[in-house]
Amino acid sequence: MHDLPPDLDRLRTLETWLTLTLDRVRQQIKDAEQRPQPQQPTPQTPPPAPPRRTRTPDWGIIQAGIGTPTTQIHRGDCWAAGKTLTPITAERARAELADGATSCDACRPDRPLGMPPPQH
Repeated sequence: MHDLPPDLDRLRTLETWLTLTLDRVRQQIKDAEQRPQPQQPTPQTPPPAPPRRTRTPDWGIIQAGIGTPTTQIHRGDCWAAGKTLTPITAERARAELADGATSCDACRPDRPLGMPPPQH
């Protein structure tokens, strides 16, 4: 910090200068308060969030039907599953495989599920 002058004359001069400066600052504040303030932009509603993608299931099943001769089990991200994949739990996937559902030859869900390889 800067030291103040030690003598009374210079201290009085400094006081006068500070008083005049403070008066100017206060006048500037008063003038600014009396001026019309620019309009603050009204906060706009943020755009709606994009729709959330549904979570890719870990496992899925395609029921036997037209074009699918047997019930098939797939990994949730299997490219061969198509759009008819119904999400299922790992427990149900194991149970379906044990009951005769086939394991997809492309994604081989039987391996991470710990099931024995399919008997062809």
